[in-house]
Amino acid sequence: MTTAQTAQTARIALVGDRSPHVKSHIRIPLLLDALAARDGLVLDAYWIPTGEAGALRGFDAVWVLPGSPYASESGVLAAIRTAREEGIPFLGTCGGFQHTLLEYARTVCGLADASHAENDPDATDPLITPLACSLVGHQGLVRAEPGSLAESALGAERSTEHYHCNYGPAPRHLPTLAAHGLRLSGHDEDGQVRIAELPGHPFFLATLFQPELHGDGTVPHPIVRALAAAAVTHATTARRAAALAE
Repeated sequence: MTTAQTAQTARIALVGDRSPHVKSHIRIPLLLDALAARDGLVLDAYWIPTGEAGALRGFDAVWVLPGSPYASESGVLAAIRTAREEGIPFLGTCGGFQHTLLEYARTVCGLADASHAENDPDATDPLITPLACSLVGHQGLVRAEPGSLAESALGAERSTEHYHCNYGPAPRHLPTLAAHGLRLSGHDEDGQVRIAELPGHPFFLATLFQPELHGDGTVPHPIVRALAAAAVTHATTARRAAALAE
């Protein structure tokens, strides 16, 4: 590792129940190698099982990966809340997107009974519900709102993205999330929400699609690269603060 790379190193928590059967999990090592080789963004990655994700302070980024139903819903929600409240760069993809909305609904919007139909199939009014049409293996156009973090991270207003999911947010609950400050900044061609972000946070983005499935993994998706850059910025800022405190 070069001196330049050392200066660009950041610690990232990969929250998920790691499995060789989840394609996005298999892609992660390849993406980490590509980020280091192509972009000089070296991420020191730690896989954190959802049952152990309650306290993640000390990391420069948190990525809640696909793979739901998670072994511990409470662990995932705690990880998301820590990243949100502590200003830690955050990305949630697929199940991570779904649980980002769930955490925000419960903690910020006061919807204590907000639920995920996959975890609570008997819920009468779940926030996350089965999609009318499965998106497993689907590719589709996503439009990011002008001036949003989503547009900045993508580097474009429109992109074609890959999905592997059966659940998404119930439209009737989305106005409540937006009224409490969550920006629903990306939609598909039918106007369905596919990206959410938190204005005022250094980097807080969640996507129903899976950017880790972009291409063959040798060229990281722009959103993955943006998360890595935010993590390095966080690490650099923390190092400077620690040096000044000495």
